[in-house]
Amino acid sequence: MDFENQGQAAGRRIGYLRVSTAEQRPDRQIDGLTDLCDELHVEILSAVKDVRPVFDAVVARLTPGDTLVVWDLDRAFRSTRDALTVSETLEQKGIALDIVRMRLDTSRPEGMLMYTIMAAVGEFERQTLARRTREGLDAARRRGVRLGRPPKLTDDQVAAILAELETGAATVKALAERYGVAPWTLTRSIRRTRRPQR
Repeated sequence: MDFENQGQAAGRRIGYLRVSTAEQRPDRQIDGLTDLCDELHVEILSAVKDVRPVFDAVVARLTPGDTLVVWDLDRAFRSTRDALTVSETLEQKGIALDIVRMRLDTSRPEGMLMYTIMAAVGEFERQTLARRTREGLDAARRRGVRLGRPPKLTDDQVAAILAELETGAATVKALAERYGVAPWTLTRSIRRTRRPQR
C-alpha cells in the first residue's frame, strides 16, 4: 500500500511491517494488524540498516491523535532503547505507539504504565553501565594504566626537544616538523612532562 489518496483525519492507526528480504513473507504481520489498522505499509529491509525509508516516511506523516502500530518490537526497532526513543519522540508530537504482541499501547493507561516501566528499566541499565564504566576506569587508574590515546612524543623525545629549545638550537616549529607533529602537540607534550606528578 502507498500513501496516495489516503484520508487526513486525526485518530488514524497506521501499521508498519518489516521483513528482511524479499523472500520473507509478511503474512503473519499482515494477519495480525489488518483488523487493527487503517493503513499498512511494508518495508523490505534488514534490521541493521541505519536508514529505513518507509518507516521514516510513515513517521513523518503521522499527526497528533494518530497511532503507529507495529506487530512486534523487532519488526520496527533495533532494540528496546530504540523503541523508547521513538516513542518519546512520538509522544511529544501527540502520537501514540502500539506494539501489538507486547500489548503496549501508549494511548491507553495500561500501555503507558508498561512504557513507563520499560523506560525506567532502560534508564536503570544506562546508569548501571555508566557506573560500571566509571568503576573500571578508576580501577585502571589505580593500577597505573594510562587511559586514552598514547602520547605522540615519548618522554625521551620531549627531554631532547627541551634541551634544544633551552639552548636556542631550534624553534618549536622546526622541532615539530622534525618529529612529525603539530606545534601545539609539541608544546602540550612539554607541559605534560613539566606538570607536577601527584
